Amino acid sequence: MISPFRSVSRLALTAASLAALAMVAAPASAQSLIRDTEIEEILARDAEPILKAAGVDPKNVEIVIVGSKELNAFAGPRIMGFNTGLILESDDPNELQGVIAHEVGHLAAGHSARSGDMQSAGMRPFLLTMGLGVLAALAGAPEAAAGLAGSASYFGTIGALGYSREQESRADQAGAQLLDKAGLSGRGLAEFFDNFRYQEVFDEARRYAYFRSHPISSDRIESLRRKVETQPHFARKDSPEAMAEHAVMKAKLDGFLNPQVAITKYDEKATDYPSRYARAIAYYQLKEPDRALKLIDQLLAEQPDNPYLWELKGQILFEFGRTEEAEMPQRKSVELKPEAPLLRVNLGQTLIALDDKKKVAEGVTELKKALTQEEDNAVAWRILAEAYDKLNEDGLARLATAEYNFNIGDKRQARVFAMRAREMLTRGTPEWRRATDIVLVAEPTREDLRDLAREGSVVGATR
Repeated sequence: MISPFRSVSRLALTAASLAALAMVAAPASAQSLIRDTEIEEILARDAEPILKAAGVDPKNVEIVIVGSKELNAFAGPRIMGFNTGLILESDDPNELQGVIAHEVGHLAAGHSARSGDMQSAGMRPFLLTMGLGVLAALAGAPEAAAGLAGSASYFGTIGALGYSREQESRADQAGAQLLDKAGLSGRGLAEFFDNFRYQEVFDEARRYAYFRSHPISSDRIESLRRKVETQPHFARKDSPEAMAEHAVMKAKLDGFLNPQVAITKYDEKATDYPSRYARAIAYYQLKEPDRALKLIDQLLAEQPDNPYLWELKGQILFEFGRTEEAEMPQRKSVELKPEAPLLRVNLGQTLIALDDKKKVAEGVTELKKALTQEEDNAVAWRILAEAYDKLNEDGLARLATAEYNFNIGDKRQARVFAMRAREMLTRGTPEWRRATDIVLVAEPTREDLRDLAREGSVVGATR
């Protein structure tokens, strides 16, 4: 679940291309990559109409959540990211959609295409390195978390893309047009910047980093407001369903990221779903599992088909050593939402932790299903390696370990384990060929290439 190095559902590395990231620099220790199916889906629904209005297929855009108090968002041709600080500061879905439209507006205006220096800084290596920290929560491995702490090179480059006031105004106008085309109000776009108008008077050190690279001014805000107030959809309100989802998203983040605050913020006597959800998560984070489970069971009595409540219950039971009890709720979460790979990873991990080879084999099946949807999910590869080890499938265990290391960016270890896997796997099988492929793309040594050449796997022995 969420912590500086953990995710809400189960951590998994997303090694997607980050070709045009417009993100603001911050200390590496202050940020982490978060995975959560429920929150990702809510954000995707918020972004979908805007992306469609911009002519972008939402299915081709990956949603990334960054655990940071900084207000920030970014958009690229294939990726869209949100800082948790921005989500928690947004008052309603329309305000968050306003920020999305502004960032997509930069793309529509071609601003990110001019950021060659930023792109050359190496965005993809950052995500791979940050995955080490992401994996730490699920793997329970401090050495993985250290990878995130050491990813300063990325965080030093993500602020490279700066925008002038003129570019910001153009992005505002483009964003307003996208909102109108999507049938959404531009109110939230104007209100977001108006709410932080005071940032303009702060010195550089005290401003939110977002407003250092996205400068605001009273003239710009007033121009934007005049623009959106004349649009036909200005008076449109967020639907009750969208408002409810937004409240759930913020409650979930509060419970995980700010459990002490959540206990006070969400009244114990409150009967609404977000308040009880936040308190259940906060109790779990504060190591009071019995209080958390009691609240979750009450919520499940009202919403028995909510996969995220079953997921949360299973996660609490698993993390507090009640593995056998965790199996049923994890199964239920997958049954209710079979298309969610992270839920399958949860179930697979639970089954593999049980002292039963049939369960372990079933866990392997669940993890392989998850990997058909997210083949770069390093968490699943790491757990799969453990499962194969339990089943005495030494070659497959080393191949899975090679995949794990490859997806967290450790090419040296990926190559080492792939070479070991090749020695144990049957020559010519798909698994053996995959191990060979990993060796070839993981910076093989001259000696490796000579060995491969001698057996006919490659032509030539030198690079």
